[in-house]
Amino acid sequence: MNFRPYFAVLAFVAVALCMAQVLAAKPLVVLASIAPQKYFIEQVGGDLVKVEVMVPPGTNPHFYEPKPRQMVTLSRAKAYFAVGVGFEAVWLPRFVAANPKMKLVLTDAGINKRPMSASPLVQRPHYEDEAGKKHKRNPDQSEHSHGALDPHVWLAPALVKKQAGHILKGLTAIDKTNRPVYEANYRRFVKEIDALDHELESIFDGRRGLAFMVMHPSWGYFADAYGLVQVPIEIEGKAPKPAQLKTLIEQARKRNIKVIFVQPQFSTTSAATIARAIGGKVIFADPLAADWAANLRRQADLFKAALK
Repeated sequence: MNFRPYFAVLAFVAVALCMAQVLAAKPLVVLASIAPQKYFIEQVGGDLVKVEVMVPPGTNPHFYEPKPRQMVTLSRAKAYFAVGVGFEAVWLPRFVAANPKMKLVLTDAGINKRPMSASPLVQRPHYEDEAGKKHKRNPDQSEHSHGALDPHVWLAPALVKKQAGHILKGLTAIDKTNRPVYEANYRRFVKEIDALDHELESIFDGRRGLAFMVMHPSWGYFADAYGLVQVPIEIEGKAPKPAQLKTLIEQARKRNIKVIFVQPQFSTTSAATIARAIGGKVIFADPLAADWAANLRRQADLFKAALK
């Protein structure tokens, strides 16, 4: 008697049952601080996760305060994926207290962060320590050594690979059953990240050392990755003083900078002042755009066009 058709039917039924269970299962509700993280989590989690973003589009993530409805969502979330943006310093302990069973995943863990400080073009002769005491700066001492750490790690593909690894570990920790699915998605995502990285390298080939000016210093990791120089207008998170503004205008002219990149979440007043002085223009460069890959490609084209 030929049992092959019988076993084939059984195998088909087993696969169908497994697929039905996957489709019937509700996706895991998880939270992410910012929109680019949602993109990363969905690449690894696929349809098995439902990602809610804490900081809505157009909102400053450094000083955001969650809404009551978001705290309700947090109370039933299986995991929270943090990235190190400003508001987390205050709110992460509160999130954990509100939902002790929720897994906290630090996607920026193990990443050596760069200082997020003033442009070296407008350094001051003194700096203040954490107690507010002034110290004289040595001639070879950069203001970068005393700035806050830059949280914008998601703007460098190589660092996103590290974030994706943490996301994979976080999802498999709360959903061991679907580990093979998460691992397969992770491997595919890493290949896409590598392809994007190579694409961006080719865009900036031959442009190493060229400078672009930004209002808020959020593109430092991107600049480091592709050999560019970020010239921020903000001085330690504040608008520049008149003397510093004058220096920036002089440097923009000297470097033939004609475009000032601004972030939608911040004031553009100082950027507009410099743009008028140099006969340039202001262009938006949003580091928090939801479609991460498309956004990096778009910004790379804008930076390339602005570099002289």
